[in-house]
Amino acid sequence: MLKPLNKYIFLAVISVFLFATAVSAHDFSKVPEKGRVTMIDLGAKKCIPCKMMAPILAKLEKAYDGKANIVFIDVWENRKQAPRFKIRAIPTQIFFNEKGEEVYRHVGFLDEKSIIEQMTKLGVGKPLKNKG
Repeated sequence: MLKPLNKYIFLAVISVFLFATAVSAHDFSKVPEKGRVTMIDLGAKKCIPCKMMAPILAKLEKAYDGKANIVFIDVWENRKQAPRFKIRAIPTQIFFNEKGEEVYRHVGFLDEKSIIEQMTKLGVGKPLKNKG
């Protein structure tokens, strides 16, 4: 039987392994999704402006469910995505139209109102209040 301290170390190691496996399992090859407006936020979970945007993105992801895609990519965990999307600084938000063409790019913190404005310009409309 494991001692209490060793038990926690074992659980921590297993958790890190499982988390790392889940993170590396992401397939971003179909992002942006053609046929659907997509907003990608490229950042990192430990970046301060990215942390500030996380609850906004979570809210909008629910609010736009079925209407548009809101995708967060941690470029520190998914290093191939930064050069793919030509990222120079984080966070960077890229908006794609239904054809998968980039139509707008912003670097730095982007507030909820500005995201909704861009989505509206792309024809998605404002999100439903009860979903966000």
